[in-house]
Order: sequence, then structure tokens, then C-alpha cells
Amino acid sequence: MRKVTLIPGDGIGPEISKSVTDIFEAAGVEVEFEIENAGEKVYNETGELIPESLYKSIEKNKVALKGPITTPIGKGFRSINVYLRKKYDLYSNIRPIKTLPGIKTRYENIDLVIFRENTEGLYIGEEKFENEEQTSAIAIKRITKKGSFRIIKAAFEYAKANNLNKVTVVHKANILKITDGLFLDTAREIAKDYPGITVEEVIIDNMCMQLVMNPEKYQVIVTMNLYGDILSDLCAGLVGGLGLAPGANIGEDIAVFEAVHGSAPDIAGQNKANPLALLFTSIDMLKYLKENEKAEQIEKAVLRILEKGEVLTADLGGSATTEELTAEIIKNL
Repeated sequence: MRKVTLIPGDGIGPEISKSVTDIFEAAGVEVEFEIENAGEKVYNETGELIPESLYKSIEKNKVALKGPITTPIGKGFRSINVYLRKKYDLYSNIRPIKTLPGIKTRYENIDLVIFRENTEGLYIGEEKFENEEQTSAIAIKRITKKGSFRIIKAAFEYAKANNLNKVTVVHKANILKITDGLFLDTAREIAKDYPGITVEEVIIDNMCMQLVMNPEKYQVIVTMNLYGDILSDLCAGLVGGLGLAPGANIGEDIAVFEAVHGSAPDIAGQNKANPLALLFTSIDMLKYLKENEKAEQIEKAVLRILEKGEVLTADLGGSATTEELTAEIIKNL
């Protein structure tokens, strides 16, 4: 039995986490969840945003599944999510984007994955004012050879493992010639080791336009932190929104899988939340753990329900509760 740290989170987090644990239990998944929490609720109860017990659990189990977390304003953290990524050097943010049956969008046949560098760029949070009047400010963007190499290498390895023949490198090296230039030069070096994979270089603003016009052209996209953040949400919008978007933060020996949507406090505790983003995330977690048979079993059950379109939560055009959707997935396992 594999132990996994479960961080239910805030708002709707506990409800959608229960949905996942109920489905795992019904499917007979060989995972034991060790529950530890962080965020606003924990802070209000204990005065700690991230308790020491959570760190110990993650470091022991090496894999965590995390619901949406609220970071209280003015408590010393820009973001708990960003903090965990930095603490455990979870350099690879992986966001698969795929057209789903029964979900009404303008697009068909989207099947791509975004590899976003997770620890560098503008998100290092180094900012300062240039003068006493505080009328001019600077933010530092840090790009390193090491950081660029490992995220780009991960993208090419993913393409190779999945028999994909194109990797798209997104940058703004035409303007940011040193920082983005370093990232782009690193990609060109790595590409030499993968002669069977075509490398496409696309400037970030053009990439946004191309994804809206022709998203089916892309397979693997690799880019820096800020660009990846923007493109990930843009692509989620192409296939139905963040309520369907899984996410993973993976380092050398620790991985944190998370739903990327917010904690939705306005509907918390009302049995209205859509659990599918966290469930799709947990399916990716099972694949990471090499539990492919169970991952496929749960995934097929979800796709069957989406295709029927009879039992869906309100955000997907239906009227089902969280519990009703969960029960329907279990029925279709």
C-alpha cells in the first residue's frame, strides 16, 4: 500500500478531496492517504500556515495530492503553492490539456501538454523601488542554465516517451536577448540529442494567438515561469476551464499534484463543487506511481459520464451535486 500525503485545502477543497478518496476506495486503489492540511483554515486554528507535520509527511511519502489553498493576505507568504514548489525544488509544472467528450467548446482534437519552469523567472519575487518617492520599481527576472536545461530536457523526454514528434519552445528572445536568449539557446543544444523530434520556436505573443486559432497543431510546449502560467490558463479555457484542468509539480524525488483552480469560498460547504479537476489530477498521480490500470479505470468512468452528459455539476451545465457526480462515477467504474 503506497502512502500519499493528502492536503484537502480550503473552501471547496475538503469536499472535492472526499470525492477523490471515495472514488479511490470504490476502485480499490492501493493508496493510503495521510491527511495533513495547510492554508487559511489551519492558520486560523493554529497560527501556522504550513505546519511542520505537513513538511514531514511530504518528505516521508514523496508524493502529495493537494486541493485548492487560500493564502491569507499579509501573513508573510506570497503563495503557499509557490513556497512548496521552491522548498522542494519542484521545477517542472506539467499541465495536460485535452478536449473532453460532452464538454461544449469551440475546439476539437486538442491534445497537448505544457511544461512550465516552476522556480525561476519573475516569480522569484525580487522587487524593489528605485527611488525614495516610490515612483519607479524593478522586478528581477532570473533565468539559469541549470533551470532551463532540466525543464527543457523533461519536455523532450516526455515527447520521446510518448512517441510525439514536435516540441514548441516559447520565448521572447527577440526582446529579452540575455534571459530568454539563454533559455532558447539551451533548447537548441538539447534538441541536437533528439533528431527525431522537430523543434519549433515561437514568440510568446504569437503563441497566444496560435493557440486560439490552431490549438490542435501543438503537442508539447515548454517555456519559462510567467509565460507558462499564462499559457496554462489560456489552454484550460480552450477545453472547458480550470474546473477540468489537472496539474503536477515534479522535482527530482518529490511530486505535488494539485488542482489549479481556486478555493471558491462562495460555494464551500454547499455540495455544489465540481471535483473533476482534482480527480483528473489524481489520475495523473496514479500514472506517476505506475498504477496505470487503476488510472485508466477511473479515467474511463469519468469520460463515460461526460459523454452521456446526464450527471454534471452546474459549472458544466448540469444540476448535480458533488456527491451525486461522485456516486455516478463510482457506478461507472
